[in-house]
Amino acid sequence: MHENQLSFEIRKAAYELHTNLGPGLLESVYETALAHELQQAGLHVARQVPMPMEYKGIRMEVGYRLDLVVGHKVIVELKSVDALLDVHFQQLTTYLKLSGFKLGLLINFNVDRLKHHMHRRVNGLENDTAPTAL
Repeated sequence: MHENQLSFEIRKAAYELHTNLGPGLLESVYETALAHELQQAGLHVARQVPMPMEYKGIRMEVGYRLDLVVGHKVIVELKSVDALLDVHFQQLTTYLKLSGFKLGLLINFNVDRLKHHMHRRVNGLENDTAPTAL
């Protein structure tokens, strides 16, 4: 499945989840529930994926962890915060750069309406943060 189709399925599942659970829960709850929704839709989902990295000759077996990787192609970074900060977008950009994945989604579930709190970031396109419509 292409990244754009995966993105559509992820956003659809996030809407379903947010409609049923609403805001105010721990990030780990949303992660578990979203992974379940996506698996029920027949998608491959990996949680808390450890990613090795190297810096100036030092290899770190777990340099960082990706919240979700869907379809072996899309990183999903989940938050449950009052407001997304620039550092949250920068974190996703760094994860995309270090992992080599093409597409990432940043989703903040701690909001009344999810529509404007799901953001796409494409590897190499620094300003691709506009919310995407379902």
